[in-house]
Amino acid sequence: MDSFLIALGMVFLAEMGDKTQLVALSLAGRYKTKITLLGIFAATGAVHVLSVVVGAVLGHNLSSSWTTFLAGICFLLFGIWTLRGNNDDGSERRGISPFWIVFWTFLIAELGDKTMFTTATVAAQHSSFWLPVWVGSTIGLVLADALAIGLGVVVGMRLPQLLIRRIAAGIFVVFGIWSVWMGGRELAWHAWVGGGAVLAGGLLILFREGFSKLAKRDLTAR
Repeated sequence: MDSFLIALGMVFLAEMGDKTQLVALSLAGRYKTKITLLGIFAATGAVHVLSVVVGAVLGHNLSSSWTTFLAGICFLLFGIWTLRGNNDDGSERRGISPFWIVFWTFLIAELGDKTMFTTATVAAQHSSFWLPVWVGSTIGLVLADALAIGLGVVVGMRLPQLLIRRIAAGIFVVFGIWSVWMGGRELAWHAWVGGGAVLAGGLLILFREGFSKLAKRDLTAR
């Protein structure tokens, strides 16, 4: 039950203010809510099967301390990723039924998204309970998107996405710090150095566009 609730809660937070939530909101504006949610549910379930398998394999091959420590690093990155946001959009596909349009649009949008990596991270921590993690992560994402669709209807599609992202990011960072400490206190110093390198590398990837602009600006100034 714990693995189910953790997966549900963490994926729900990861989806708050994410691009796929905006994709869900956009799809709901074009198709019936029931069809949109069914398509999202099917696409999420399909994508998260891969996430759970990868996470479970890692969980079975790493000690609990390492799993908790690495999960904390991942959650810190997820928090920063959530705060950063992105502007990717789902693409519309014509010539097939609305359900399959929603399914493929959302599946493609979800591939490589942070909710996919969040599911893999939780599965690594609870590798013996892959089914509750899969079910919880799938329900968590659908609930987040259903909430966005419902609020969009109520307030006329004008949601405070930045505020939502900030709250979700803060929770991720707090949870990440706690996990890093709980797992890392039993590990040697080189684990902390490696974890710091992973975190720094992740930040470079997330903000590579900003760093590139700064570098070009410096070259122009010279």
